[in-house]
Amino acid sequence: MNTPLDLLIEARWIIPVEPANVVLENYAVAVNNGRIVAILQQAEANTRFAPRQRKHLANHILIPGLVNLHTHAAMTLLRGLADDLPLMEWLHDHIWPAEEKHVSAQFVHDGTRIACAEMLRGGTTCFNDMYFFPEATAKAALAAGMRAAIGLITLDFPTPYAADADDYLTKGLSVRDLLRDEPLLSFCLAPHAPYSVSDSNFRRVLTLAEQCDLPIHLHLHETAQEVAESVQRIGIRPVERLHRLGLLGPALIGAHGIYLNADEMALLAQYGCSIAHCPSSNLKLASGIAPIAALAKQGVNLGLGTDGAASNNRLDMFQELRLAALLAKGHSGQADAVGAHLALHMATLGGAQALGLEAIIGSIKTGKAADLCAININDIGLIPCYDPASLLVYSAGREHVSDVWVAGQIRVANGHLLETSEIELINLAALWQNQIRPRNV
Repeated sequence: MNTPLDLLIEARWIIPVEPANVVLENYAVAVNNGRIVAILQQAEANTRFAPRQRKHLANHILIPGLVNLHTHAAMTLLRGLADDLPLMEWLHDHIWPAEEKHVSAQFVHDGTRIACAEMLRGGTTCFNDMYFFPEATAKAALAAGMRAAIGLITLDFPTPYAADADDYLTKGLSVRDLLRDEPLLSFCLAPHAPYSVSDSNFRRVLTLAEQCDLPIHLHLHETAQEVAESVQRIGIRPVERLHRLGLLGPALIGAHGIYLNADEMALLAQYGCSIAHCPSSNLKLASGIAPIAALAKQGVNLGLGTDGAASNNRLDMFQELRLAALLAKGHSGQADAVGAHLALHMATLGGAQALGLEAIIGSIKTGKAADLCAININDIGLIPCYDPASLLVYSAGREHVSDVWVAGQIRVANGHLLETSEIELINLAALWQNQIRPRNV
């Protein structure tokens, strides 16, 4: 008698990511109670299981759901507000003043709802966020049925969310206590950056991270100016400062990591740190090109992030996949610097490992959560297919995503969001746009 099963997904190709560099042809993924229970040839699956639901993907590539390792989801409401500016001018003269005036729990909730819809439709099933009012972010992600690592932000200066570091940390930990049992949520301590957090507050963050077993997510070596000012102000570069403070370790996620020298890369590798590579944002803000080929050679764990929609301006992990591979080749002068399989690893298992979620997500493996993304390659721009992994990274785009599952629950079907009204979100964005910058101004 065949074993009852919630869902059987049969795909033309499956790229499981784990083990590495493997492509499975005419295989199936068996899912029960939100978990992957078997990965096997389709013929065997049909004799072994009696699925309550079957999805046959005749012209598709099935991959793990993508992990966006660095973003500020609510900033979708600031998309395009201040483009074509360098980072510090963009922040100080435009973004921070707009946030001071408009950011609230409602702003964050609404902006995150829009971000979740965009990300899910593009195959992203988990995002690592850093922003104000983290409870609002968490509730929007849960409403979307999306997995999220919620950043508990810390700054030295007041914002509409909190008055000082004590206030940030107290509010953040309260959110974690409230929502810690939600299976789709995890948490990170998120000190914003070395230039915005003092040594004493970094020490407090480290103590809490060790006590609560949480990752630490921060901006790191994003601009040459940031590094130069650290040397001028305290005589050492930011990575060395974090090293002296004891923050380097497997729990550390450094976003951007552009201006790293050889010694710093070796140090990050030695301590098992992760870098969230954000190629589009780095280019758009003219921050630079991260030395990803050298970091990979050193053995640093690498993930991919979009950054926020205000500085990208897309929450599009397929764009980041392609750019990460191409920039690494151009920057290093080596065509094999970051191949298709490594780029996909960065977008999936690398991000999961950085978040401490590699036992749950990041690859198609028995026992893991069924966070999955299907790409329909029956498209004039995607033929012929000699190598599914190369096709995925260098040719496919988010518009080719057909179906997305989170913990076995389908969230996108045939390219359409389920249980989310796109018209409602479009109208919601228009309301906020009129508040932030009225159309008659």
